Amino acid sequence: MKTAYIYDPVFLDHDTGMGHPETSQRLVSAHTHLTSQDFFSKLTLLTPRNAEIKWVGTIHQPDYIERVKSSCEAGMRMIDTPDVQVCSESYNVSIKATGSLLELADRVMSGEVDNGFAMVRPPGHHAENSTAMGFCLFNSVAIAARYLQLQYHLERILILDWDVHHGNGTQHAFEEDPDVLYVSLHQYPHYPGTGALYETGTGKGEGATLNCPMSVGSGDTAYREAFKEKILPATRNFNPDAILISAGFDAHHADPLASIRLDTESYGWMTREMMSLAEKYCEGRLISVLEGGYDFKALAESATEHVRVLNQA
Repeated sequence: MKTAYIYDPVFLDHDTGMGHPETSQRLVSAHTHLTSQDFFSKLTLLTPRNAEIKWVGTIHQPDYIERVKSSCEAGMRMIDTPDVQVCSESYNVSIKATGSLLELADRVMSGEVDNGFAMVRPPGHHAENSTAMGFCLFNSVAIAARYLQLQYHLERILILDWDVHHGNGTQHAFEEDPDVLYVSLHQYPHYPGTGALYETGTGKGEGATLNCPMSVGSGDTAYREAFKEKILPATRNFNPDAILISAGFDAHHADPLASIRLDTESYGWMTREMMSLAEKYCEGRLISVLEGGYDFKALAESATEHVRVLNQA
């Protein structure tokens, strides 16, 4: 199994200010831990690229893209909401984070690698069509899904979002698209307030959104039941051509921003289940990107477990 890995010190240049939970130390800790593993030498290391604006524009309005760019260049410290702290480099870093997913998509689709993980920041799944929120500027996983549809003409894309916070931006981007199945496990009710069980898509996309809201205190057993009873059957029925994962690791029991109780091994278990589906339905094509995770040790260990299983080490 060939697994690609993208990381670059450029992702540390997004400065969110003192005390902000989405800090560059998240990546420093996770990358350092990952590089210490014996299997790290087996990974195919890739260099991030800038996302072409035309692809960013498949999810975000042109005036929003320009507003983020000009705001960062002007030295503004916040965009849209106080939780989205930025600096002069944040636009460039975000464009490269999104480009990392497009690079992974190209390598997976060419057959050079089977799957891959992008250790990038800022995260993306809360970013709406024309609004920044939840630490997010550009919705990388949504842009990558559109890229696979338009550039490679894949007919069915599955996005699994196991971040502890519901990916409102991703859901809204595809809620009318029957060819993208968006699946989310998340603490509910919790930020951002979306992701109720009854949110199943609209119009032609009715039924192509599957929310699995989890109660405070839910742990490994509840997540595995959700997989076995809902997510795995829905995926088999959908028969995806590629699988994308919004891999937040903030449902870990040590994370300070939520109250779900997953152990590190559960991330390996979920990864293994998705790999099995990818191998059965879409020639192993699986692309994963870091979203949340705010306890440095838990993030480092969980992300490493995720990549270890991707590489089948």
